[in-house]
Amino acid sequence: MSLFNPWVLLGILMAVVGSFGGGYLKGSDDELTRQQLEIAALNAEARVKEQALITAIQTQSTKLQKANQDAKLAQQKRNADIDSGALRLRLPVKAPVCPVHTATDTPVASGDSVQATTELDTETAKSLVAITDQGDANTRQLNACIDAYNAAYQTLKGTK
Repeated sequence: MSLFNPWVLLGILMAVVGSFGGGYLKGSDDELTRQQLEIAALNAEARVKEQALITAIQTQSTKLQKANQDAKLAQQKRNADIDSGALRLRLPVKAPVCPVHTATDTPVASGDSVQATTELDTETAKSLVAITDQGDANTRQLNACIDAYNAAYQTLKGTK
């Protein structure tokens, strides 16, 4: 049996091709396993970040709810004060100018000017204050949104 026998050459060729083929398949299996481990590690890291984001958002939500509750209590107290008359809303008005001067009129000193005011009725005062309360609520909500965005950004950036 000679080394140049076609069957021997074919056997050697098949052994070499088989070993490379087996190595290729084992290598691809090892690469698949490595990629799965890497994906699992990245998924675990993503879950940790998600939990940090959820915590940050819940914290901001809790702060907003507490601020809104405190504001609601202050509004109720203020409305009760307006209803009882303990708190009155006054607006400056322009005093009518009397064109006729009498001899009994005394000139008012320039530093002693008295501002004429008018008092609003309770319903008008509460309606006017309700508009400002809504503006305050919108501002609190916007600030909470900004704080939540900043917390999420810092969490994703990795500085917190």
